[in-house]
Amino acid sequence: MLRCLAKTTSYHSPTDDLQLVAPRRMTLYIIVLLTFLTHIGYAGSRVAVSLFAVDQGATPFVVGTVVALYAALPAVLALPAGRMTDRLGVKIPLLFGTSGVFMALMLPFLWPALAPLYFTAPLLGISFMAFQLATQTLAGAIAVPSERARNFSLISLGFAAANFTGPLLAGIMIDQIGHARTFFVLAMPLIPAIVLAALGARWIPDVHTKSESVGGGAIDLLKIRLLRNTLIASGIISSAWDLYQFFMPIYGRAQGLSATSIGAVLSAFAVAIILVRVVLPFALRRAGEAQLLTYAMFVACAAYCLFPLFHSAWTLAAASFLLGVGCGCGQPLSMTMVYNASPRGRAGEAAGMRITVNQTTHFMIPLLFGGLGSVAGLAAVFFTNAGCLVVGGYISLRNHARR
Repeated sequence: MLRCLAKTTSYHSPTDDLQLVAPRRMTLYIIVLLTFLTHIGYAGSRVAVSLFAVDQGATPFVVGTVVALYAALPAVLALPAGRMTDRLGVKIPLLFGTSGVFMALMLPFLWPALAPLYFTAPLLGISFMAFQLATQTLAGAIAVPSERARNFSLISLGFAAANFTGPLLAGIMIDQIGHARTFFVLAMPLIPAIVLAALGARWIPDVHTKSESVGGGAIDLLKIRLLRNTLIASGIISSAWDLYQFFMPIYGRAQGLSATSIGAVLSAFAVAIILVRVVLPFALRRAGEAQLLTYAMFVACAAYCLFPLFHSAWTLAAASFLLGVGCGCGQPLSMTMVYNASPRGRAGEAAGMRITVNQTTHFMIPLLFGGLGSVAGLAAVFFTNAGCLVVGGYISLRNHARR
């Protein structure tokens, strides 16, 4: 499949897109460090925002509305932001992303009420979107095609490590110092990230493409079959991930778990993601990217069927671990496939399209399932999402059979 695609699209070459001003390996390590520092605050905020809203008396629908705002602006702006990243480079998005996440986290600390969450959530969403575009474009550009899966796996490990640290830190801090001060603690890792993004020109080369190499519209990208299928699979996996991070704090509270226990359950999900991304390069030697994505949807479906049956922290952590196995491979595989499938000079735009698809699901899922949870209960939410995953896996399996 990838060989067929190579006949119709051009792979990126770091010698074409980039003048290296630092060793590629050092640049990659800097990207991973930036990813870890920035994502600690972002991942922790998903727990802190949900639990703070519940503490303020918000219903599941209100919490879903707040969480949906994470995705509102990225769903609209990711594609044009990707085009701008292709043309203007990655330094401005990096600085905007790290600074924006910091300011968004400081808002609930300075104004501890439900109202500022309606500003915090969209600012976090658009800031982290800019950061993702910059890091994904840079990681792909500094690598030859054979190295890209490794680069994206390492970056995903940075995300996964922060996805473990952030929720656990948020849960412990909420129990120890309260919700408002927890936002201040989550904002602290962003300070070195901002400094590095602003002053790290020696290690962070600016990546941009010549304007004449970029042409066509979003429809042209969707005509590329591998890219289109990757976007669909990425959206399904992303919705499963987002629904879990939204509903697990609410479900844990309904089962009487403390914030620390909820953070531990979410961290089990993150541990599975770390482990699966460590072994992912070896798994790719036995199966292709698209095939692994299909398997991932079925594994995630099984995990969602287990959640309504479990009520203790240990059993929920076990189900979360299984879900992490299913969702963990989705991000690096889809990033690699999107970059490889994008025409030369349009990597940022293709990454923006992936973010648009993912963020559209992020925006719709909390609203739809928040309303469903308020009316039919949380068990209905888990089983409904399991149905979506099994349908997506079945469709993907049929596509493989045709090819």
